Amino acid sequence: MDLIFLGTSSGTPTKARNVSGVALLEDSGKGWYLIDCGEATQHQLLHTPLTLHGLRAIFITHVHGDHCYGLPGLLASAGMARRQEPLDIIAPRAIEAWVRATLDMSQSWLPYELRFHTTESFDGWCSSQMRVEAIALSHRVPSWGYSFTESRPDPSLDADKLDRDGVPRGPLWGALMRGHDIEHEGRTLRSEHYLLFSRAPRRVVIAGDNDQPELLREACQGAQLLVHEATYTQAIAEAGKADFGHSTAAQVAAFAASVQLPHLVLTHFSARYQGAPNRGLSMDDIRVEAAEHFSANLILAEDLLRIRLDKQGQLQWVERLGKDAREAAVSRPDGS
Repeated sequence: MDLIFLGTSSGTPTKARNVSGVALLEDSGKGWYLIDCGEATQHQLLHTPLTLHGLRAIFITHVHGDHCYGLPGLLASAGMARRQEPLDIIAPRAIEAWVRATLDMSQSWLPYELRFHTTESFDGWCSSQMRVEAIALSHRVPSWGYSFTESRPDPSLDADKLDRDGVPRGPLWGALMRGHDIEHEGRTLRSEHYLLFSRAPRRVVIAGDNDQPELLREACQGAQLLVHEATYTQAIAEAGKADFGHSTAAQVAAFAASVQLPHLVLTHFSARYQGAPNRGLSMDDIRVEAAEHFSANLILAEDLLRIRLDKQGQLQWVERLGKDAREAAVSRPDGS
């Protein structure tokens, strides 16, 4: 289960950071999921191995432009790339009318179906590999986080149960193994009833803008990784220089420690924090503040950073994609 950060800035882009977007990749094949789609997200994708044909679903956390303004362009480009498969979009209710009006106004006729699911009435979504649930958060507008849980962690068939139920070996077993329900002798047999799993499922929680990390406590139970905004440091917030509706590095780190998360990735940084230290506010300020509260694995996301949550629940730095990849070694979280 890999994550590629397509944008890690808040509000507006900087020279080093685009606005919000995260790609979550399936373990096998080319399938992936997009969480938020700020302006120029589709351009960031050009620096990755991801294709718009492999996109399984899009999840929008809230209606602010830095999280959704790239959506109409990305959808139109998928049409120009001759995508045919329907595309699920899980988003606040207002997004559908806006997207459809924008596509209509620009005469962008898509050769594939858009299937919208409103987050306000969302009761979960699943694919063959992933189960997704939404968590209501606290922001200036309604905002949500999404938990992504493996639905089939290293499955094997329960051969004894299949034999007891008289299911003949062959194609029917293969279909069940692939996660498909089957019809047999007038009965519908559910794949999930005949699968055994050798390990606990991995779970990743990706939050939208949120000033109350505590709202994610239940969703983080059993999770190995939380991705959460840390727009400011506590000093900026206490000085009254921060917009309300966002979390500080200290808030998120203290929460992650309280639920004993093994891995925390911070993102959505205010443009006032520069990469170079000793030039006013810097990313080091965010890192130091978070580390004071969270002693497990802490990563500050960078654009086009790719990380991997392996089957044992350990987080690995994979690579820094794009034209600056040759410089990635100096940016590794472990300092190597």
